[in-house]
Parts: sequence; structure tokens; C-alpha cells
Amino acid sequence: MAYDADVIVIGAGLAGLAATAELVDAGRKVILLDQEPEQSIGGQAHWSFGGLFFVDSPEQRRLRIKDSHALALQDWMGTAGFDRPEDHWPRRWAEAYVDFAAGEKRSWLHGQGVRFFPVVGWAERGGYDATGHGNSVPRFHITWGTGPGLVAPFERRVREGVARGLVELRFRHRVTGLSRSAGSVDTVTGEVLEASGIERGQASSREVTGAFELRAQAVIVTSGGIGGNHDLVRANWPERLGTPPERMISGVPAHVDGAMLGIAEETGARLINRDRMWHYTEGIQNWNPIWDKHGIRILPGPSSLWLDARGNRLPVPLFPGFDTLGTLEHIMSTGYDYTWFVLDQKIIGKEFALSGSEQNPDLTGKSIRDVIGRARADVPAPVKAFMDHGADFVVEKDLAALVRGMNALTKEPLIDEAELHREIVARDREIANPFTKDLQVMSIRGARKYLGDKLIRTASPHRILDPKAGPLIAVRLNILTRKTLGGLETDLSSRVLTEGGEALEGLYAAGEAAGFGGGGVHGYRSLEGTFLGGCLFSGRTAGRAAAGAVG
Repeated sequence: MAYDADVIVIGAGLAGLAATAELVDAGRKVILLDQEPEQSIGGQAHWSFGGLFFVDSPEQRRLRIKDSHALALQDWMGTAGFDRPEDHWPRRWAEAYVDFAAGEKRSWLHGQGVRFFPVVGWAERGGYDATGHGNSVPRFHITWGTGPGLVAPFERRVREGVARGLVELRFRHRVTGLSRSAGSVDTVTGEVLEASGIERGQASSREVTGAFELRAQAVIVTSGGIGGNHDLVRANWPERLGTPPERMISGVPAHVDGAMLGIAEETGARLINRDRMWHYTEGIQNWNPIWDKHGIRILPGPSSLWLDARGNRLPVPLFPGFDTLGTLEHIMSTGYDYTWFVLDQKIIGKEFALSGSEQNPDLTGKSIRDVIGRARADVPAPVKAFMDHGADFVVEKDLAALVRGMNALTKEPLIDEAELHREIVARDREIANPFTKDLQVMSIRGARKYLGDKLIRTASPHRILDPKAGPLIAVRLNILTRKTLGGLETDLSSRVLTEGGEALEGLYAAGEAAGFGGGGVHGYRSLEGTFLGGCLFSGRTAGRAAAGAVG
């Protein structure tokens, strides 16, 4: 039986585009499959903020940030916490990725026309000791153009391959099976879904209009993770994070369902670290949703008072922006699946950024004028829209009204006005104390020693109850599903491995389907800015390896 292509790539997200682009450069013929319509090319990367993890970059050096390969590797390993026998390949991938981030990653992207916002963000600050979780320095580089700006050069390279007759784009092709001939995975079968003109991210029809069977010398799985499948998230939920949330919102559309992981596993692939996952604790319901249960993540500065469902401050060092999964573990121990930010307009205007390309039109549209306008605004327009329309926002002039609004949003009226007043007054009293014992106040002052945070990310220290900083604001925060940290186990050539540790001939995996490399390059936690970069690095690796393996 003849081959239909040299390589079949399953999934047209960023990892799939990166793999296909490398195959085109090598002159290989590729069929790129995706169950969604063509308007969804780029997958989840399109919706992203475009954050990338670089080490010792020009942007860091301009801001006097001293970074190094050794420091980044220390942070990565301290964050990952690798402790299982199956962490052999994830650890190797982690070492290779830090090499990439400290080496050619930026120049490789720059050579394709990708540019970066000059202010480097400081995500996942940790707050523990030097060898524990977190970034020791700011490393979160925002792509100029956000997610679409990062997708663009890879989509362009793929479409150039189409023009050269090397790539066939087959959308609305849902894979349902993989099979082997003479021990090698070479056959992909599935269903053709009816054409769909829905907008990007909206739920598309699952009406089947036909079937397909395609053969190639190699198959690369880049189909993503499980974040849109809440049942599967709950089924894999780890005991260490407590009881799964009763209610979650989604940071990804429902078609991110993990189905391809099960298909690969049935073919003989080994799926590891399935209990490792990355969900955000600062999720808010999108007031203008695109997909079901559509949630947006707040990228907070350090000043908001973070309270549990009963109004108690979260323990040290669970401050905004410090330890996502540590915070998630604590939240799930409280018996409730939501928390609160309490703040004021002065804080929200300076410290709230919303994750996602559509929530940052200035950066996505590459408009310097709009970026300047956003910096000058009391409250950026996308944030103001949530203040005005968001189901999770309460905005009031006085604390009594704020508490009434907070209690109206929940099943039980758990917030006590007198206790909340006492907590805020105690915090405000420490703001006036230059010697403070409040570690969150120390962290605010520490953040403002970094020029990037002082300019655009951290409000000047002030009393939350100061009327001049008002109105007062409370934001109910939901658990937001996002990334799968485990995945198909792969070696450093992105070859998928079997339970016995041998390569499953003909099958490769990249992106979230491979745990962004090796089956779990992040270990238990992520340093942020590493998901898109993991798609690029593992996709590039898979494409190059498959190109070299086929004749």
C-alpha cells in the first residue's frame, strides 16, 4: 500500500505548526489534520498572552536583571520537584529546554520576525527558599502581538509549504484510531466532520459526513491536553490537591478533551504523570464568552488582599502571583472552591492584567499608541469592562455595601463585615509602618525595587480604605482549568515510548500531548512562560527528528 505522505501531524496548534514547518524545511510531504475548522488554526496559542521564558535576554539586561543558565536551572529543578522513576525523560527534557531558553531560542524566534515587549514580567515568584519553587528573577517575556504574533510565523511557514505542494491541510478530520504495519505506526483513521463556519473557539458541529484512512512513514501527535474535559480533569485530580472542585470554569474550549491521548495509549504508547496538572486560582467568568464556561485569568500584581471563602487571609507566601499550585492546594483544603481579592480602584488600575490575546488589544494589535494610552488610563478598558459587566465583580463606595455584594454572589453569606474591616485595617496599619512584619507588604515594597514592576505592575503602597483610592472592589476567584503537565512519554528525539521503555516505531509526540516534552517537563509546577515555549521546542524537535527518520 502506498503512503499518502511522509509524515502525518495530528493537531494544528502551535506545536503542530512548528513540527510541520520543520518538515517543510526538510522537503518532506506532510498531511496536517485537525478536527476543528480552518479558522481555529493555531489552537490555544492564539488565545494566549504570548508569554515566553528566556534566560539572560537583552530585555532582562536592559532592566538590570542578572540571570544565568545556572540560576534558571536551579529554579526549574526546584519548581519541578522531580521524584519519580518515570521522571527520567522529563528531567532530560528540562535540562535541554533550559539550554534552549538560555541559548538559541530568542535568536531563532527573532530571525522569524517575532519581537517582544520591553518590560519583563515576574510570574511565579515562589516565596520559599533559594532551591524551592519560583522564578528568582523576572523572566516572563510578552510577545509583541501576543499569541497571534507568535503563531503567525509558523502558520506562514506552513502555508508556504502548502504553496510548494508539500503540505495538505485537512481540517474537520477527527482521528479515532492509530494502527501499525510491521511494528511501525503508519496508519491514521477517523471521521470527517461536516463543514463549520463558526467563529474561532466556538463549539463546532460533531455531525459525521464520512470516514478517512491515511498512511505515512511517521505520525506526530500534537493534539493538546485535557483542560476542556472537566470529567477527565476530575478523574485525574491528585490527592495532594485535595477534593476536586465542585465548580470550575474553562480556560480552553471543550474540544481540548484529551481523546487523542487515549487513542495513542491504546496503540501502545505510555502515558505518564497524568495526575500532574496546572489550573489557575484567579479565574473569572468571561462577561463576553466565546466557549462554554469561558474563563479568563487575572495576572495580578502583589497588592490585592487575598481571602478565602470565609474572609480569612491566605497564609504566607500565598500572595498574588507567587505560587499557583500551592494556592490551589490550600484553597481545596478550605472546603470551598473559590476565594476573593479585595482591593481598590488604584490597585486594579495598575495591577490587573487579563490573560489572553483578546483581552489585550493594544499588545495584540501592536499599537504603541494604545499601549501608552492603557498606561495612562485610570483603569484599562478590558479591565473596566469586567468591573462593569463581570459576574464575579463587586464595586462599591463603602465596605458595608461591598460585603453585602460579596455575600449576594455565594450560596452562603460567609463574609462578616466586622472581621473583614478588622483585617483590612490591620493591613493598612502596616502600610504606614516602615519596619512592617507583614510579609505581603514587604513583597509590595520589594516588587517596586524592580523598575518594570514599579512602572506598570505595582501600585504605590497605600491604605485600601483610603477614600481617595476608591471605590472598593471585590472579585470572586474561580478555579480555571488550563494545562496538562503529564503526557505521552518521549525521548529527546520526541519518539513516543512504550511501557517497556522502547520507542514505538513511527510515532512521535510534542506540545501538551507530550507534557510539553518527555511526558512532563515541568514536573509538579511551572515557572510560567514555559507552555508556548515548550510547544515550540518539542514541536521543532519532533519535526526535525521525523524528517530525519523518513526517506
